[in-house]
Amino acid sequence: MTAIASRPDRYGKEYREVLQILSDGSVHRHFDPYLDIDWDSAEFAIDPNDPRWVLSPEIDPLGATEWYQSLPLERQIEIGRWRQANAIRVGAAFESILIRGLMHYAMKLPNGSPEFRYCLHEMTEECNHIQMFQELVNRIGTDVPGMRPLFRRLSPLIGAAGGYAHAILMIGILGGEEPIDHYQKALIRSGRAVPEPVLRVMEIHIAEEARHISFAAEFLKAHREHWDPITANICAIVFPLAMRWLAGEIMTSPRSFQQQFEIPPEVYKDAFWRSPASKKIMASYFGDMRALATELGFMNPVTRRLWRLMGIDGEPSRYRGEPEREARVTG
Repeated sequence: MTAIASRPDRYGKEYREVLQILSDGSVHRHFDPYLDIDWDSAEFAIDPNDPRWVLSPEIDPLGATEWYQSLPLERQIEIGRWRQANAIRVGAAFESILIRGLMHYAMKLPNGSPEFRYCLHEMTEECNHIQMFQELVNRIGTDVPGMRPLFRRLSPLIGAAGGYAHAILMIGILGGEEPIDHYQKALIRSGRAVPEPVLRVMEIHIAEEARHISFAAEFLKAHREHWDPITANICAIVFPLAMRWLAGEIMTSPRSFQQQFEIPPEVYKDAFWRSPASKKIMASYFGDMRALATELGFMNPVTRRLWRLMGIDGEPSRYRGEPEREARVTG
């Protein structure tokens, strides 16, 4: 009988070391939503009329519109609170898709796989994030639907499909995590005041998502070496398509939002994602992913045109998490 330790090593030494570092980080630096957030403290009390709910004109595509900025403060607060609560609920739903895909993938791994351990660490953290997000939505008290209807219906199938198409699963994870991560970092870096519980949730999410994003990126780098040219070309094409599709699903508020707050159709279309300001915001989400695609050899004359067509081309980040540089915006 072949001992586990003597099986052929599918993982390079460098990749194994990365997985060990990520797993150690999950053991020694993790958060519990009910131990690390003092939900019932006076500091974390939710005020529905808090002016800090107002959307940022630099970071939020609806906040950038003249229509929103011309509204009375009370209406800006109400719309901002709804949009932020809904984005949090969408984040929780996306984490559930990620868990479905990762669980399906992990349970097919052989004994002794270092990926298995890290995948389980990540799913544990994502379960905590879902609890954290839902607790925040409940305390905000705004009854928001979360995902847009079609994506909600497809989400169980998307998660299951990811268990078969492993590279596409990791690309999808990046396509969903990057816009949220970029938005949260940009908001904190801007120094803009946000309600205390929202800020604390963002801080925890950013800290742990750094590991999750790193794993997906390192997975693609390690497995890329074993792909045939057809698989590599398919992934190169899927990469920008997944980025743009998932960013749209996660960062676009549903039509019920437009109807509830009587947002003019032209304003809604401009905000999501037709105006120059909103196009710039969309392109800004993916500097790190443009750098990763370049490193993976996914940037070629055909795929570069596809990035432009999707409206998400621009300069690649020079290092992970670099503050936004100028993103090219196509007309």
